[in-house]
Amino acid sequence: FFFSFANFCGALYTQRPPHSASAVTRAAARGGRAGDMSIRLRELIRNVRSCKTQADERACIHKECASIRTAFKDENNELRHRNVAKLLFIHMLGYPTHWGQMECLKLIAGSKFLEKRIGYLGLMILLDERQEVLMLVENSLKNDLQSSNQYIAGLACCAIGNISSAEICRDLSPEVEKLMVGSNPFVSKKASLCCIRILRKCPELCDTFLERIGTLLGSRNHAVLLTCLKLMREMCITEPAMIEQLRRHTPTLIAALKNLVLSGYAPEHDVHGIVDPFLQVEILTMLRVLGRGHSETSDQMNDILAQVATNTESAKNAGNAILYECVLTIMAIEVESGLRVLAVNILGRFLINRDNNIRYVALNTLHKVIAQDTQAVQRHRNTIVDCLKDNDSSIRQRALELVYALVNEANVKVLVKELLSYLLACDVEFKDELTQRICTVVEKFSTDKEWHVDTIIQTLSASTSFESEETVCSMIALITSTPELQAYATHKLYAKLADQTNQPVLLQLAVWCVGEYGEMLIGGVPAGVEAEAPDPQTVVELLTSVMRSPVADVTTKEYTINAFVKLTTRFANAPDSLALIHKQLAAYSCSMSLELQQRSVEYSSLLKLDAIRAGVLERMPAFAKKDRQAAAAAAAALAMDGDGPSRGSASELMAAPAVMAAAAPAPPSEMDLLGDILGGSPAPAPAMPAMGGAPAAPP
Repeated sequence: FFFSFANFCGALYTQRPPHSASAVTRAAARGGRAGDMSIRLRELIRNVRSCKTQADERACIHKECASIRTAFKDENNELRHRNVAKLLFIHMLGYPTHWGQMECLKLIAGSKFLEKRIGYLGLMILLDERQEVLMLVENSLKNDLQSSNQYIAGLACCAIGNISSAEICRDLSPEVEKLMVGSNPFVSKKASLCCIRILRKCPELCDTFLERIGTLLGSRNHAVLLTCLKLMREMCITEPAMIEQLRRHTPTLIAALKNLVLSGYAPEHDVHGIVDPFLQVEILTMLRVLGRGHSETSDQMNDILAQVATNTESAKNAGNAILYECVLTIMAIEVESGLRVLAVNILGRFLINRDNNIRYVALNTLHKVIAQDTQAVQRHRNTIVDCLKDNDSSIRQRALELVYALVNEANVKVLVKELLSYLLACDVEFKDELTQRICTVVEKFSTDKEWHVDTIIQTLSASTSFESEETVCSMIALITSTPELQAYATHKLYAKLADQTNQPVLLQLAVWCVGEYGEMLIGGVPAGVEAEAPDPQTVVELLTSVMRSPVADVTTKEYTINAFVKLTTRFANAPDSLALIHKQLAAYSCSMSLELQQRSVEYSSLLKLDAIRAGVLERMPAFAKKDRQAAAAAAAALAMDGDGPSRGSASELMAAPAVMAAAAPAPPSEMDLLGDILGGSPAPAPAMPAMGGAPAAPP
């Protein structure tokens, strides 16, 4: 960039004759170093580049800054533009150059174009809109806007469009407005861009430029049309109410776009065989803004959008850019369903493009439009799934997000199979998230319960580090609510347990099912299971190995102790197994884990109470999975009362069931049960119901 800047500035001096000896003599007579001050920008760059250390660079810059200061003090007008150019280079290196700002204003006030060009360049680089010095240049800007030289007027527009303050924009807007509708397209396009800055600083002037839009759109110059469209977009952003007034220009935009699409070869605007793709893209963008939410305007665009979609070549990036913008416009406005299908098909063609950038854009856009036309996107399902095998990780990630959105009850088995294949090959850092997504998809869309169990087991087996309490609860809810699935799930999970799985979720599910449905495990093998039924001794020994496993956390061991005590009623006819269970429970009565110790002691005491043990250890009834998000939302709603949270409302609601339970008389069977557990006088108790109420405290 430095050398490009040097070429730009150096070109200013190639046409100039060498300085006369008298000029050098006059400089020397004033006490300045003529040789140092006449150094060119290229030579300064060369000197800086040749410095081997930062100290050498600082010395070189300080020496040159001293020479430039001397020239500024001596009012050396002949070399001022050259010194300012060197000052800009020094500024880009990071050295302070604020002391040269006034020299830029002097160059701007000059009459020569070369001086003005360097002056305006320095003004835009060395100053910004917050500095008060900028107010001194307002009169020069106004004079230059009225200049007959188009290049000088263009420089003034460029300066206003970059660093002008709100006051300058407000004062000079009438002059800029005149230039917009002038006969010179070079000045008109720069004035249009300048108006964008004016609108951002002074939004109240939006109505002033509205009447000039029609004149600009009537121009045959592509640059003027392009800048006019930029101005229209800025007006819509600054003042959304302007969209309704700008809709009257829709036929003009459609005609301009049609002319571009159907015109022949134009060498001055051709880009890889496409006529001015920049203007086409900008027109499509503006049509999208005008047609969104307005059916009448959208109807006018149907034909031209179909022509753009069918007549634009996609062999080059220029054509792909137009097609992409056309797709966005079709999906944003109210068009016919056939046109939407055409837009989705264009994105489908993008998916088989060799350019990864185009494929990424297609996946990203399909994910946004899938809610509008799911069936059209489903036709490209196979191509989307193939993107999961791409070498680019970003494409795989976007394809994965799109596959999640495509899953439904009809294709869940096919897409989950592909997701499982991707799970085996994906990076380790993505495995846990992908596993959670697959479990959620299977839970939401699965219609085959046995396939549901097999898929969850297969998914968890592929992600050994995945942990999720939500997945455990979901599977338990499914198994308890489906009696015909209980034996199948227990045998499948026991097979994984026998294979010494280290997966935490699988361990917890397997241990829970073995304890809950142990009699089904040893009673027979259901259809679809190839393994033989184990004997009770083998089952208890396997649970014992889980307790000793180094990969089993405290939660898994809690599940296992629960399974032990449950199996005392399931394996009632296996005395050897019962003895081993009692031994395991006693072994953890002195555990360092308080929870394990408490469970072990309480369960050992419970096993001595034959009258109530069977009722306490009955099979759990079916229960539904809790919706945690809904519960959190309900809690937040209860906590809010009026303008702020109410401390009493939520606590009162939570305390109400406890008060009601305490006030209600306890059933005799529950009172007897509590008396037995707490050491009171035993009393005959009837069989416990499957789902009893919460026990009340004894009197």
